Amino acid sequence: MNFKEQIDTKRLPQHIAIIMDGNGRWAKERGRLRVFGHENGVAAVRNTAEAAAEIGVKYITLYAFSTENWNRPKKEVDALMSLLVKTINKETETLNKNKIRLQAIGDLKSLKPDTYNELLKAIENTKSNDRMTLVLALSYSSRGEMVNAVKQIAEKAKKGDLDAEDINCDLINQHLNTHFMPDPELLIRTSGEQRISNFMLWQIAYTELYFCPKYWPDFGKEDFYKAIVDYQSRERRFGKTSEQITK
Repeated sequence: MNFKEQIDTKRLPQHIAIIMDGNGRWAKERGRLRVFGHENGVAAVRNTAEAAAEIGVKYITLYAFSTENWNRPKKEVDALMSLLVKTINKETETLNKNKIRLQAIGDLKSLKPDTYNELLKAIENTKSNDRMTLVLALSYSSRGEMVNAVKQIAEKAKKGDLDAEDINCDLINQHLNTHFMPDPELLIRTSGEQRISNFMLWQIAYTELYFCPKYWPDFGKEDFYKAIVDYQSRERRFGKTSEQITK
């Protein structure tokens, strides 16, 4: 029995976040430039999105480019931006075919103009799709996101639009980039690294973490399904005891 057949579709995580790690090391082990790994990682993105849509997952968020990634060599950053434009152009038809809506979070205006414009175009062209939402985290920083949320709330308080007593978790959620979707129930990171890397720090308070040893270009549909099977084997207590959960 393969992993897909083991999945209980009635207990699917509705939102899965993925840190796509290992492209550079995958390329290096093959004696190639890092961008070669990023190019080969595109197939893993396509396979993962299709796999998620096939079984009924509603949201997938891919950590595609962090604010810290701007510090990488200019040649690599330029190649990544070029690849992103090319991929968005190429994959929009596939997204529409699979009824997948594209969204993006992060400091999007810091992207290069051609990248930003292609992204907005793809978001517009897929906005009517309702099978699943694929979210790209681009120029994203969770700490930066939280700082911006605090600034927005502070400005409203300054104007007298809200009181300190009005500030709660729901209000903060409303001011985050991710306000339009539920928090992820499952976070997958590839390449064997076991850290969060400034990704959705607020949103993953009770998220199940799954670390896959494979580099991202080698991550296939069965690897994705395996992560879900592992997720479904866990007991999610949210601070309660096992006895309280089973009652």
